[in-house]
Amino acid sequence: MDDRREPDLRAILDDAAKAVVSGLGSAADGLRTLADRLEQPREGQRFGRLDYTAGGLAESDLTDEPMALFERWYAEAQDAEREANAMVLGTVGHGRPSSRTVLLKGLDGGWRFFTNYDSRKGDELAGNPACSLLFPWYALERQVRVEGVAERLPREDSEAYFATRPRDSQLGAWASVDPAPQSAVVADRDALQAAYDAAQARFADADVPCPPTWGGYVVRPEAVEFWQGRHGRVHDRLRYRREETGWVTERLAP
Repeated sequence: MDDRREPDLRAILDDAAKAVVSGLGSAADGLRTLADRLEQPREGQRFGRLDYTAGGLAESDLTDEPMALFERWYAEAQDAEREANAMVLGTVGHGRPSSRTVLLKGLDGGWRFFTNYDSRKGDELAGNPACSLLFPWYALERQVRVEGVAERLPREDSEAYFATRPRDSQLGAWASVDPAPQSAVVADRDALQAAYDAAQARFADADVPCPPTWGGYVVRPEAVEFWQGRHGRVHDRLRYRREETGWVTERLAP
């Protein structure tokens, strides 16, 4: 597969025009330069970079607390991104960082998500509840980083949300309970399908209950950074940081 980026057409046209204007060649020479540049990939295109021009973030855009600004950005991301609620959860267990994508499922009191408590992330959060969240909203040239502490949600909250899930997803949650918990090594795909089929047979004539090891977390924020890409890599980075007296805001070097 050819994964090279598209040529920078503006730069190519500028170079062709300069060749003509400077007297280094005729108009035909300039056109040949243009054709050559379009056909031959420039060095570094495979690992190239984009210039960020979507907008900026000023101190005047900030709200009194970070959740209000997050909700504004999140609404805009929902219009621009395929899955705006996808967030990267970072945890640290046994001195080693680990990350994975989970889905945002609520903003009541913090950032909420649901998972298997016996998974690797559940085990690491039990030992060290400090964690991070990252929302990479590429279409908007934005990202939001959250640092905080994860707390388990009350059982009734987890059961209430579980009841709203599609039945297939409910059965899938049970497939990560028996015979092996989420993140455990399994023999093969057939073993997973067998676990799903067993759950399907078990609850064939009944509602699927919430597994005892499945539930939610809320991440209580201690710091929230809003990042907006800018031209020349002079990005806007504005951070909310919680202190005893409330939230303080500060601009960070890009």
